[in-house]
Amino acid sequence: LDEGLAIARRLGLEPHDLDGYIGYADLSGDSSHQLATIAHLDVVPAGDGWATDPFSMTRHDGYLLGRGVLDDKGPAAVTLWAAHYFVRRRERLPHTLRVLLGLNEETGMGDVGHYLANNDEPSFLFTPDAEFPVVCGEKGCFNAELSFPVQTDGRVIRMEGGTAQNAIPSAASALVRAEVASLPTSPGITLESAGTGLVRIQAAGRGGHAALPQGTVNAFGVLFSYLRDNMLFSASERSWVDFEDLVFSAYDGSLLGIAATDDVFDPLTCISGTFRMEGGAFVQSIDCRYPKSTNAERIAAGLGRAASDHGVTMRVTHEGRPFFVDPDSDVVQALLGAYNEFTGSDARPMTIGGGTYARRFSRAAGFGPVEPDVHDPEWVGQMHGPNEGISEELLRQSLKMDIYAIARLMELEL
Repeated sequence: LDEGLAIARRLGLEPHDLDGYIGYADLSGDSSHQLATIAHLDVVPAGDGWATDPFSMTRHDGYLLGRGVLDDKGPAAVTLWAAHYFVRRRERLPHTLRVLLGLNEETGMGDVGHYLANNDEPSFLFTPDAEFPVVCGEKGCFNAELSFPVQTDGRVIRMEGGTAQNAIPSAASALVRAEVASLPTSPGITLESAGTGLVRIQAAGRGGHAALPQGTVNAFGVLFSYLRDNMLFSASERSWVDFEDLVFSAYDGSLLGIAATDDVFDPLTCISGTFRMEGGAFVQSIDCRYPKSTNAERIAAGLGRAASDHGVTMRVTHEGRPFFVDPDSDVVQALLGAYNEFTGSDARPMTIGGGTYARRFSRAAGFGPVEPDVHDPEWVGQMHGPNEGISEELLRQSLKMDIYAIARLMELEL
């Protein structure tokens, strides 16, 4: 936050630190109405599988690589430079322009709670933490923890992996009772002896954001498939392994009885992000993103039944309703017009599975930086995954579109 506000000051904005929870930088306008942007400076843990140092930004072949370059430090820098454009014009804006820099987006958004307890809401706000052309809706969020007690006669002694509940893990491991020489090789699996009668199994997948499971491979799914295929479980662990098969064989929740879709949002997604040992039990996190045709109560009931039927205990840890703003509103149409004018497209507003700061405000939307139809090279990773990257050209285009959008929004009666 200190660094972000220092950049804001250098770019001619008036920085403010709100008790260390969140920062903002202003360019004063003629009216008391505020037009705001909000991005976040916190990131998920780096995790495994990086080809570069995740916390030293690397430039390679037109891309920036590093944790946060896409989600959301790169776009945060872009919002500051977009505001700087209007500083350099030296023309008084109709409304105050406020650039918010958050610190708690990935783990609860308590920073925004603190901000709203001490400040009025902006008249309108957009966040560059989503996709182009403009995001007018976000799925609901449901998080839970599932626990299965370690069995005294079990073959699985330990299981762990994952970096965050909202990230699909690229690596996972288990310590099991077996002889390494008796186990076959398998794609994505590494075996090593951990002592007499013990084997450590390492599973590799392809990580990514919990809201975007398409194209990812959950390392825990790889691990449980290997355990099941090679009968590396006792009779008392069978129900648990059967349950995990329901979790990892389909990320739409259909095998768990919680599938849902509607006319606005894509289908529900359900993934498991982390495993740990706690209190003599295997504890895993569950992250569901759901459309407006269902709700947290139905998901809790369906998932709870499936878990209970297999001897697994469920505890709900977080619920968040879907967010939706009228796609025909003047503010959403201003953002859409900026995108279409700049790109020559005829795009329409869209909805996403990710949860952003927009859901915490009355009038808000998502605006970039991802272009859904642009495909990056294989070595460029997704947000929340290893080798997270973003095209430098996309960041430059995002800057121009943010400027277009702010100029259009400033013309409205907020």
